[in-house]
Amino acid sequence: MSVSPSTRSAFRAATLTALAALAAGLLTAPATAAPPARTSDPVQRQLDGLTRDGVAPGALAHVVKADGGARHYTSGAGNLATGSAVPRGGSVRIGSNTKAFTATVVLQLVGEGEVALDGPVDAYLPGLLRGEGIDGRAITVRQLLQHTSGLPEYLDRQAVLTDPRRYYEPRELLDRALDRPADFAPGTRWAYSNTNYVAAGLLVQKVTGRPLGEEIRRRITDRAGLRDTYLPAPGDMTVRGRHPHGYHRLTADGPWRDYTELDPSWGWAAGGMVSTDSDLNRFYRALFSGRLLAPAQLAEMRRTVPVDAEGAAPGTRYGLGVQSIPLSCGGRYWGHGGALPGFSTYGGVTSDGRAVNITATAVPDGRGAARATTAVDTAFCR
Repeated sequence: MSVSPSTRSAFRAATLTALAALAAGLLTAPATAAPPARTSDPVQRQLDGLTRDGVAPGALAHVVKADGGARHYTSGAGNLATGSAVPRGGSVRIGSNTKAFTATVVLQLVGEGEVALDGPVDAYLPGLLRGEGIDGRAITVRQLLQHTSGLPEYLDRQAVLTDPRRYYEPRELLDRALDRPADFAPGTRWAYSNTNYVAAGLLVQKVTGRPLGEEIRRRITDRAGLRDTYLPAPGDMTVRGRHPHGYHRLTADGPWRDYTELDPSWGWAAGGMVSTDSDLNRFYRALFSGRLLAPAQLAEMRRTVPVDAEGAAPGTRYGLGVQSIPLSCGGRYWGHGGALPGFSTYGGVTSDGRAVNITATAVPDGRGAARATTAVDTAFCR
C-alpha cells in the first residue's frame, strides 16, 4: 500500500490521530438541531458554538471539579437522520487516548519486573522490528512509548477512506510500516507514529500471553471502575450502549456522512478503544493519583520531551503515552486526546484532580480543533 510523502508527513506531525473515513448512507437531507438556548455557563457556550458553527453536528463533555463535583454537557444533534439529541454521557470512539491505556499496561509490566523500560524491544519481540534503518535490538521500550523510536507511520489515509470497514491484523499494520525506511535513528528525535503502539500492543500480548483487550480490562477498566470502556473485539464495528452518531463532510460545504459503524482494527493498541467522557475523566484521575501505577512507573510516565508537531499548543510535551499541555490560568493538564472517523476527544486532568473531557462528533479541521482545545482550557480555568 503506497502513500504520498505529504500524507505520511501529516500523520507523523499530528499529536492526535485525526483521520476521516467514508461512511455508508449519505444523508441527503440532514436534520438540523434546534438553536441552543442562551446560557451564562462558558463551557456550554463553547460547545454550542462548535455545533452552531458546523464544526461538528454534536458535542458532549464531562467536567469534574477539584472537590469531585461533576457536570455533564451536551449540544447539537446526536443523530441527524432522526433529529434526536446528543445523549448525556454517551459512548464515543476515543482514538489515541488508547495509547495511555496501552502505555499503562506496559508500565505495570515494568513494575512487575516483566519488562525493562530501557531494554531493547528485541528482547520481547525477537527479530520482529527489522527494516531499512530499523532494528529492534537498538530500539528501547521507552522509545516506543515516547515516540522517539524512529519507526515510520503505518497508516495509509486513502486506504481508510476507501474501505473503513476492512479488518486489519496487528502484524499486517506493522509489516506495512516496516516496508518503509526509518524516519530517524532511535532516540535522536521525537515524531508521532502509531506504529510505536502497535509494537507495544504486540509486546504486551507476548509477555502476558493474553489478548491486549483482556489485559486492559483486567488491569485498568475493572480496577478503576470504568463500566463503558473497552477495546472492541475483532469484527466488532459497533459502539455499545447509548451513543451519538459520528460524522464527516467530504467537502467543507457538503452534507454530513454517517460513519459511526466502522472497523477500528487499524487503530488497535494505538487508537481503537471506546469510552465515555466521564470514564475518561475517571481513568486519568485514577492514573495520575497513583491508583494504577506505582510511584516509580508514574514518574517515568511523566518524564517528557518537547513536542514538535504542527497544530500542537506551544509548550506541549510528551511523556509515555500521555501529553502535558499548559493552561492559560497557569499550570498544566495531563491526558492525551484522540480522533478517528466520527469522533474527536480533548482533555485530561490537573494535579489537583480537576478533569475535563470534551468530544465532538466529527474530526474538525485545524481551526475547529483549536476551538475545542480552547473549550478544554475554559473548563479548567473558569
